[in-house]
Amino acid sequence: MKIIRVMCTGRVDASFILRALSNNMDGVFIGGCWLGECHYITEGNHSAVATMHLTKKLLREIGISPDRLRLESVGASEGTRYAEVVTDFIRQIRELGPLGTEQADGDSSLLKLKLKAATSIVPYIRLVLTERLRVRFKTREEYDEFFATEDVERLFKDLIADKLVMQEILLLLRERPLSTGEVADILGLSPSEVSKYLTLSAKQELTRFDEREKRFALAR
Repeated sequence: MKIIRVMCTGRVDASFILRALSNNMDGVFIGGCWLGECHYITEGNHSAVATMHLTKKLLREIGISPDRLRLESVGASEGTRYAEVVTDFIRQIRELGPLGTEQADGDSSLLKLKLKAATSIVPYIRLVLTERLRVRFKTREEYDEFFATEDVERLFKDLIADKLVMQEILLLLRERPLSTGEVADILGLSPSEVSKYLTLSAKQELTRFDEREKRFALAR
């Protein structure tokens, strides 16, 4: 088992989690102090809960079970509880199987691409957390309820999920020019969805359409 130690869960960035999964870890467990018992005036454990929820949504979006990420509150004197929650998490990960099991086609290269795309938008996720999802609750249950609301789901779709797909497409085109249909087949999207993103990327001068090849490529 590999362990990354940081002094406060508030310093745990979504990029840490994605990096661990990109390095073939099957799950990520984060243990920190209880809400209201932070040793720092920033009370970073509140930020950690929000980051965890948004990262779980991101994992779901790229086809990875959100259950591969867990955040638990464990006090320094709660050795028995720590052993119990870690044992339960390991059991859960074993039931899920190795990372990539969720992908029906077993395409590890596509999973790596999706993780890379997700990592590339982490700075934007931080901005969304700061500007649009800055909330403060007393209990973990209140955070869980808030991040499960339709309003947050809609916000995630509009501000993060769309940006993720755009990055996936740009990474694919970095490898080689592709047609709308080819991109749709690789990413499991409809051609109309892909066309929407390609049209937008062309307007932003990120991509160009090669008339001779009948394929899209990155703008030079």
